[in-house]
Amino acid sequence: MCGIFGYVGKRKDGQKIVFDGLKSLEYRGYDSWGVGVVPSDVSGRIAVKKRTGKIGNSNVDDLPGGSLSFGHTRWATHGGVTQANAHPHLDCSGKIAIIHNGIFENYEEVKNKLLSGGHKFISETDTETLTHLIEDNAKKATFSEAVRAAFNKMDGLNAVIAVSTKEKSLVAARNGSPLVIGFGKNENFLASDAAALLPYTRNVYFLEDNEMAILTPDGVNVLDVKSGKKITPDIKKLDWKIENGEKGKYESYMLKEIFEQPQIISDIATSGAAQAEEIAEIVRKARGTYLVGCGTASYACLAGSYLFSKLAKRHVNPAIGSEFGYSLDFLNKDSLVIAISQSGETMDILESVKKAKDRGAKILSLVNVQGSSLYRLSDYKMMIGAGQERAVASTKAFTGMIGHLILLANSLNGGVRGGQKSLIAGAASINEVLSTKSLKNIDKLASQIVNNKHIYVIGRGLSYPASLETALKIKEISYIHAEGLAAGELKHGPLALIEKGTPCISFLPNDETYGANLAGAMEMKARGGYIIGISYKPHEIFDYYINVPDAGEASIIPEVVVAQVLAYYLTLKKGLDPDKPRNLAKSVTVK
Repeated sequence: MCGIFGYVGKRKDGQKIVFDGLKSLEYRGYDSWGVGVVPSDVSGRIAVKKRTGKIGNSNVDDLPGGSLSFGHTRWATHGGVTQANAHPHLDCSGKIAIIHNGIFENYEEVKNKLLSGGHKFISETDTETLTHLIEDNAKKATFSEAVRAAFNKMDGLNAVIAVSTKEKSLVAARNGSPLVIGFGKNENFLASDAAALLPYTRNVYFLEDNEMAILTPDGVNVLDVKSGKKITPDIKKLDWKIENGEKGKYESYMLKEIFEQPQIISDIATSGAAQAEEIAEIVRKARGTYLVGCGTASYACLAGSYLFSKLAKRHVNPAIGSEFGYSLDFLNKDSLVIAISQSGETMDILESVKKAKDRGAKILSLVNVQGSSLYRLSDYKMMIGAGQERAVASTKAFTGMIGHLILLANSLNGGVRGGQKSLIAGAASINEVLSTKSLKNIDKLASQIVNNKHIYVIGRGLSYPASLETALKIKEISYIHAEGLAAGELKHGPLALIEKGTPCISFLPNDETYGANLAGAMEMKARGGYIIGISYKPHEIFDYYINVPDAGEASIIPEVVVAQVLAYYLTLKKGLDPDKPRNLAKSVTVK
């Protein structure tokens, strides 16, 4: 949520570099944006351009050129979606500016003092308070010291970039919200996501909590934000591929990422086995294992609990990240928390992980972004290896999570080769789902149900988390209400919602749940439901049938790919953008 990009160097078109950086951060979600440029004349005001809505075909040609520039994409929290509330925010003189991610929790108290001191506010945001606080501090300290003092007065989890016309530098501070420094030749960069830095540099440092940095064209100083003591940054070299983040021949990032899944699952099958066997030893030693995730990742955790039980005969506890922090008093030094996150920056996960570490638990992360906050907090790491995921609705990261969990569960039982075979079958099944014939079939179904207001999805066993993920994909990008249900719970309330013509999706894999799932579909059909069977074989009760070749324990993967494609087609038929659904962000970095 929100994006930050900053540039300081020798180039005179810094504002264009920042603008391009913001475009590369659009996937994080935003409702307004802004770019600022520090003038070469110290007596001048900082030039700012702010707009509501998407960047689209906008440009910054009307801004003056400059070698010190900074920009922000805003996700509204304090104050509505207005141009005045967009970042950057200026002080009373127009010579100090701030961009900010996070929530300044105690801003009202600070703002009241500043108002009594004569400061004038033009926005409804918490961020503007910080600008004026720095302005006050700068009257009796250097600019970087003024920023440090102001940041230390902030409660909450935040990331800040501050600039001044008096000191040609980017001053940044971080506590909770991510910031990455990019090191160039006679130029340096700041961004909230390392991927945005790839066109300019591979050398990066991920700021840690309670660290600040002062960036000039000639170098970077990193300091402890509390004490002011200098820190030597451990600079990493990224080996990511830029092309992973481009659409290529596809119309959208989501479609591209859907079609990347057969290769990703195949790669996990061939290259993930050794890692899974190594991690299995860690899991075996644990006395109490917990799978924790948010959103899509929470459904991967639920699937993992079934896999560990069925394949490894081992009980693990799945938990939603935002709730886990309220129920971890039982954790101890023998506990293992497996934290799953695509971005590695989900705030609820990070807070739960920190609480778990405080109680002595070990942390194993399954994450897609190397160097992310979760990655750095973890005692052990497993990389999903799905490549950069740009669409807000997760596709390849989810199936990648499942792939690694299948290997890990099999490894716990000494049968990693069985897991590899399942994933190879899963990849082949995905290819069938993505065949031209199958795509036309799913597209036809989307045309038939696109005008419905409600869709219900049922499953049992591993198909239950598949049903939850299916419902999530449909509602988050097509805005059609969809609900995933455990088939056995139909009689406990949901059947009351089924009317004539209600689309009812039923997963029927080739396992012990087939008969019971079929009975659930029959119950819905008896109430007038339009039964959509997603299965390895047709059945006479289906009003519509989508074939998913049997892939054993990995069948959940192609099942979910069907759901992804269906959600995608529903979205297109409604004239919506599948990559950027309303009100949602790719990386949820606030609570």
